[in-house]
Amino acid sequence: MKVCIAQTKSEKGNIRRNIESHLELIEHAIKLKADLIIFPELSITNYEPDLAKELATDTKSNIFDPFQELSNRNEIAIGIGIPTKAIEGINISMLIFQPNKERVTYAKQMLHSDELPYFVSGKSQTFLTIDGVKIAVGICYETLQREHFLNAKNQGADIYIASVAKPIGGIEKAYQYFPPIAKEFNTPILMSNCVGHCDNFMSAGLSGVWNKKGELMEQLDAYNQGLIIFDTSTDQTEKEIIATGNIASTE
Repeated sequence: MKVCIAQTKSEKGNIRRNIESHLELIEHAIKLKADLIIFPELSITNYEPDLAKELATDTKSNIFDPFQELSNRNEIAIGIGIPTKAIEGINISMLIFQPNKERVTYAKQMLHSDELPYFVSGKSQTFLTIDGVKIAVGICYETLQREHFLNAKNQGADIYIASVAKPIGGIEKAYQYFPPIAKEFNTPILMSNCVGHCDNFMSAGLSGVWNKKGELMEQLDAYNQGLIIFDTSTDQTEKEIIATGNIASTE
């Protein structure tokens, strides 16, 4: 199976433009034969807590239909970041599309203290199984909490994917934390981060993939959009860097 993580530069609150950009990146992932693509935290709106209540949406909104259509047509699963409406408030969610299946929503379970004025916690973990591989997803702050990873492993996860929006300090913590965890539990970890201005910080990119030995297999830079593909059957990676007026692919 080929797992893809996307590194995006979203526009603040511009949902329609960000959807267009996501669809373009998914098309690139399809050409690289990806079976799954995961985007950063709140990628459709950009990470903007102050705007979350205004921008929160219903997961069944037809503005997301193009993702389902791409998923159905190309046999690719897609996870995008979006604030969603819940009974108790607003969730930081990943909306997941699978070929010819109902949409699934994973809501971030562990919130950072800074997020508590804006969001409420999700209740349970979500897993995807593709070609016999069980995939767990986590969203930003919770991905650096051992409890979240252990829960995923206890439920049989083969791969852990972190969807984040982190400045350089958070990325430095991730690069210290993920390698020993991947090695200890013999589990590949993939991290999808964004670039550009978010809320009150600059997101630092450097999306990366660590194999089950905790070795950094591939990473993106701190400035450009791009994709990393991880092949679970060969432990090989490839990436595509997508910059303004320039597309470069390397293996």
